[in-house]
Amino acid sequence: MTGTGFEKAPARDRKRFPGISSRAYEHPADRSALVALRKLTGFDTVFKALSGLLPERSLRLLFLSDSVRVGETQFPHLHAMLLDACYILDLEKVPQMYVQQDPKPNAMCIGLDEPIIVVTTGLVELLDEEEMRAVVGHEVGHALSGHAVYRTILLFLTTLALKIAWIPLGNVAIMGLVTALREWFRKSELSADRAGLLVGQDVHASMRGLMKLAGGNHLHEMNVDAFLAQAEEYERSGDLRDSVLKILNVLPRTHPFTTVRAAELKKWSQNRDYQRIMDGHYPRREEDKDTSVTDSFRQSAAHYADTVRTSKDPLMKLVGDIAGGTADLGGKLRDRFTGSGNSSSSAPGGEDKSTGTGKDGATEQG
Repeated sequence: MTGTGFEKAPARDRKRFPGISSRAYEHPADRSALVALRKLTGFDTVFKALSGLLPERSLRLLFLSDSVRVGETQFPHLHAMLLDACYILDLEKVPQMYVQQDPKPNAMCIGLDEPIIVVTTGLVELLDEEEMRAVVGHEVGHALSGHAVYRTILLFLTTLALKIAWIPLGNVAIMGLVTALREWFRKSELSADRAGLLVGQDVHASMRGLMKLAGGNHLHEMNVDAFLAQAEEYERSGDLRDSVLKILNVLPRTHPFTTVRAAELKKWSQNRDYQRIMDGHYPRREEDKDTSVTDSFRQSAAHYADTVRTSKDPLMKLVGDIAGGTADLGGKLRDRFTGSGNSSSSAPGGEDKSTGTGKDGATEQG
């Protein structure tokens, strides 16, 4: 504690990760895209040129003029959490943070040159201290990964698509980019959820926060195990028609569904990668320049292959059958699309007899 009464270091015994690279917690699909972009010759030049077209200066002025800037005299508890998160993830330049009046729980990290973190009053009022700490860590994770740049571009392109919707081919081209960025965006949310856990170091608080985003401030009416069971039921339920509907439902979203985020974070908190980080074994920022793009893409491909292999989703099971050369694919396709077929025809590829854990990769708690 300092003379001003605000914490400069964690208030309880949480571990710090000096020099940690964002690669330590990034989702494989997110990491491979970021490594490739960072290695791309001229990437910085292109985006500096593009920055003149983006509304970043306007956004900064908007938040400065119509929101409350977090500091030692305004929302001091959020200021302390922000300093705490930057201390733990070793982010030297503390981003500016604003509280915006909006009843919808939301948070985001945007900006090209200097990230800005924005949280809504709805979110501040919804979460307790430890839940909010995980959210602030989530946003600092975005800043450390450099996600704010691409999020600002997505915001710009989405606005542009609305403005040129009357131009058929122009809108198609823009929406193609928006769709691709949204897929990356959803994976980046899983990365930031992990960063939030590294900062808060309380998986129960992270789970509570996600449950509140889904069901409001009624924790006494909710159960973590039942909430996680929803994610498993969502993945394995239905036939191919439901699989297609899931894809259509998620395409316009910038965030994975909340139950899916909770299941993914719970799974990551229990694997050896998380434990190694907590034990002090993690990639360092000084090694980022030597990161292999090929290795990153190989890890991403392995992740997707594992997703197909272990998924309980009917469509993913069918893809796995095709990759494995399963016979009578025509019959399986017919049965799964119609929801028909006896138990013998569905085993071992059927929905009820499959095993494994799905993996996909979160209100912008962005």
